Amino acid sequence: MFHHSVDNVIFGCRDGKLEVCLIQHADGPAKGQWGLPGDFIQDNESLEDAAVRTLRTRTGIDDIFLQQFKTFGALDRYPNERVITTAYFALIRPQDYEAVAGAHELDAAWFPTTSLPELMYDHGDILNEGLECLKRKVRYEPVGFRLLSKKFTLLELQRLYEAILNKALNKPNFRRKMLHMKLLIDCNEKQTGGAHRAAKLYRFDADVYQQLKQQGFVFEL
Repeated sequence: MFHHSVDNVIFGCRDGKLEVCLIQHADGPAKGQWGLPGDFIQDNESLEDAAVRTLRTRTGIDDIFLQQFKTFGALDRYPNERVITTAYFALIRPQDYEAVAGAHELDAAWFPTTSLPELMYDHGDILNEGLECLKRKVRYEPVGFRLLSKKFTLLELQRLYEAILNKALNKPNFRRKMLHMKLLIDCNEKQTGGAHRAAKLYRFDADVYQQLKQQGFVFEL
């Protein structure tokens, strides 16, 4: 016999840095430790319902699309019990969702993926798998739609991809490939308030985005 849980890897991008939402437990074996928002599945709910309920009650984040990406079942992943967990991930704009600690948490906060606290159990492994999944995803699906503001510059878009892939990209090459996809619409506006020359603002073409998402593409970076 074993227990089954769900864990959520929630990614966001802010100021050119990829972030993940974590919670700090107030009780149980992981008291005081940071980890992914997760919980045991209740008898009357599906995996998806459990993931949504857990995220809402642990962090206050609700009404987002969660995608299942892997199940983890190492024998020693949880102390003194056999627990299998199914992991979900989502891409959101952190500024649109305030992370609020639930009744059984000390805190809920966003952390840069490059500067994380020590995570409980195997949550570091789950997070790394989520990162690898995201890196694969950006090569065949336009993910910026869920991570950027409605209007953005090409530099902000490039910084998003660099944050996800954790590497620098060639600026002219990136812009040429992105514009060639016909995914972006020129807003005929320029960014305001910057220290340098104002950059053009773009937005995603929702119809082209849906087509590319359904059909897939290969975006070599």
